[in-house]
Amino acid sequence: MFWAFVAAIGSAFAILVAAIAAVAAVSLSDRDSAGGGAATSGSGETKTVAVALSEFKVEPASIEVAAGSELILQVTNNGTMPHDLKLDGQTGTDMIDPGGTATAKLGVMEESAQAWCTVPGHKEAGMVLDIKVTGAAPSDNGGGGDTAAGADTAATIDFQAEPAAGWQPYDPTLQPAPGGVEHQVTLHAGETEIEVAPGVTQTMWTFEDSVPGPTLRGRIGDLFTITLVNDGQMDHSIDFHASEVAWNDEMRSIGPGEQLVYQFKAEHSGIFMYHCGTAPALHHIGNGMYGALVVDPPDLAPVDHEYLFVQSELYLGPQGQPGDLTKMQDADWDAVVFNGYVNQYSHAPIRVEPGQTIRAWVLDAGPSENSSFHIVGTVFDTVYKEGEYLLRPGPNQGGSQALDLQPAQGGFVEFTLAENGLYPIVTHKFANVGQGALGLFQAGEVVQTGAAAH
Repeated sequence: MFWAFVAAIGSAFAILVAAIAAVAAVSLSDRDSAGGGAATSGSGETKTVAVALSEFKVEPASIEVAAGSELILQVTNNGTMPHDLKLDGQTGTDMIDPGGTATAKLGVMEESAQAWCTVPGHKEAGMVLDIKVTGAAPSDNGGGGDTAAGADTAATIDFQAEPAAGWQPYDPTLQPAPGGVEHQVTLHAGETEIEVAPGVTQTMWTFEDSVPGPTLRGRIGDLFTITLVNDGQMDHSIDFHASEVAWNDEMRSIGPGEQLVYQFKAEHSGIFMYHCGTAPALHHIGNGMYGALVVDPPDLAPVDHEYLFVQSELYLGPQGQPGDLTKMQDADWDAVVFNGYVNQYSHAPIRVEPGQTIRAWVLDAGPSENSSFHIVGTVFDTVYKEGEYLLRPGPNQGGSQALDLQPAQGGFVEFTLAENGLYPIVTHKFANVGQGALGLFQAGEVVQTGAAAH
């Protein structure tokens, strides 16, 4: 009798346990079908976090998740341009338009990691989410890891190297202003791998696949109608310093495949910078998106030669990759150059004749370093800076040694070279001469003395 009672109790307990298990299974099944299923391994938990993107941050900037949990991000773009968010730059959302939302299922998290916006420059500008996994072994890449552009080694410049056979310099010749009072120009923006020093390439962001971009020229009162076409993989824009237009209209960013028309009337003379203004503008300018527009002064005298020199800095990323935004933010340049290439006019001197009149237009595109433009072996008899003559030939026989410019300033100098020989082109901030800011004028025939003669 006693053992029958025990058997009955045991049978009832077994039935109870089975019922509980069945209820649990139904509950888990229901939860899975509702989209909140537990991870198939690890702790079995799922953590969903709302994340907001904007220029240039991720909110929250850091989250915690238990080891073995599945992590799901509900990502909203509160910014003004497309962004995405990808774990280790690989897994996550597609590009999200402004105002849009997307879900990123990042899987089971076993170690700390980072997710970031993969638009070039946005990670470096601060669009990084630290994912701290609690209860996991320490990870090299998580919890506030290095967000500098490219953990890969940056390219390096050999300032003594010679360009390869077939290399051609950027033509510094400035063409006269074309006829007519309206200039219709199409500029294509994009990303192009370009050699910036012998054997060193970078993916530069360009206008018309060139650094600097094409030089435009006209006269006071001329109408410029510029069609910007974005052939690239990211947003771009254009800002003409010679124009007087609303920033939020013609200067707005456009996406890949889009175009806009930017029209303005040139009301002031001078040499003006144009550049991409898409945020972070520092990265776009520092990576090559700049050029010059010359508006002739009314009384511009004829000369034998006109040349254009655009000074800028290089901030190298890894070989073949874009420039390093972190270096740009620190003004830590690798080279200072004229017309986009290290020492190019020392490799290919600019040939003139003694006694010829030469006008050299100069623009400091920066984005951060100043310039003291100087030609060794001559004196400037004419100096024009920021729309005004500072020196012109006269009875006092005044002379100038250098044209001093801050970033986004420009002007020109006029001079002659008295005799046959080589005349170095430098910035008299001599720390930068050894960093790529060196060229040569060659007057007449020259016996080679260690510098190239052409």
